[in-house]
Order: sequence, then C-alpha cells, then structure tokens
Amino acid sequence: MKKLLVALLLASAAVSSAKAEFYWSWWLDGETKSKDVRGCIACGGCYETGKCVFDDMVNKVAAEFENCDGLIVASPVYYASANGTLVSLMDRLFYSTLFDKTMKVGASIVVARRGGCSATFDELNKYFTISGMPVASSQYWNSIHGRTPGEAKEDGEGLQTMRTLAKNMAFLMKSIALGKEAFGLPEKEPRIATHFVR
Repeated sequence: MKKLLVALLLASAAVSSAKAEFYWSWWLDGETKSKDVRGCIACGGCYETGKCVFDDMVNKVAAEFENCDGLIVASPVYYASANGTLVSLMDRLFYSTLFDKTMKVGASIVVARRGGCSATFDELNKYFTISGMPVASSQYWNSIHGRTPGEAKEDGEGLQTMRTLAKNMAFLMKSIALGKEAFGLPEKEPRIATHFVR
C-alpha cells in the first residue's frame, strides 16, 4: 500500500519531468527495516558539529535534503498520529539541519484504515511550515485508505488525490525554481524569539 503511493508519485513526477529521489521509510527498506531511529535529546551537539550526534540514517537523509527541491513524507496512521519512528526521524532531521529550507516544497501523505488522517496530516505538515517551506496540496487532504497491502488500490478518490498532489508538487517546484532565477528568494528578517514566561 505505501509502495503504491510512492510509485504513483514517482510516475506522475516523471510525467511532469521533475527529478525525484525517495528515501524509503524504515518499514519499507530492507536495509533499515530492523534499525531504530532514536528520538532527539536536544543536546545541541548539532550546533557544534553541523549534524546530529547520533550518526545514523538521519544524517544520510540530511545530506540529500539540503540538495533537494522538495520532500515528500508518508506515514501510516497509528492512534491518530504518525509512525513514531518517522516522527523521531523528522524531529532530528529538522532540528539538526542548519541549512535554509526556505522554498523547498513539502508534502505529507497519510494512509489509514479509517480515521486519524487529518490529525496525522496536520502533524507532518508542521515540520514544513515552521521551516518556510511551501506545502503542496491536492484536491483533498493527502490521504488514502486501506488496511492491508493492496486495499488502497480500491480507493479511487485517494488515488486521484495522490496523482493530483504529484502534478501540483512538480508544478510548484518548477515555478519556485523559475521565481528564484528571476527574483531570488524573499528577503528574511532577523529572527525574533519571544518567550511567553515572564
């Protein structure tokens, strides 16, 4: 079911002549299937070394993330939330990477048997919006339904949502590339960090 989602996105991106590279999540990749991705401990070591102190697949993905124009993150829904290992990967990926993510396009996809899709979709999109990344949308929230492998093929609306997402994401990445070329990136203000504890 999850392989189908990524395959659809890759096929649609290819039709749109966008170059795409995918990192398979731990539950899809035979190489990393049994490896854990530990959570962030907020040690701050990444500010000194430029990478996460836990040298695992997060640092490998980080090196590629810096050079990409877009990131697609897909997760099954567990208890109305994203997969815990994926959340650990995303926490560490976004915390430990100090490069500017402005105008890299983000998209999240969620798959569930029945419920929890919109909560999980919202959870994953927060990584993009806190980083200045435009979020690619579709004709509906980026979700598809199925419990067992192959069931998602029966979700016609979900499949159409994935195809539309792929086309929209490819268009958005191309448009941003043209905009950068013609106008550059938006000017950034110095960051103001306000604490609410007085």
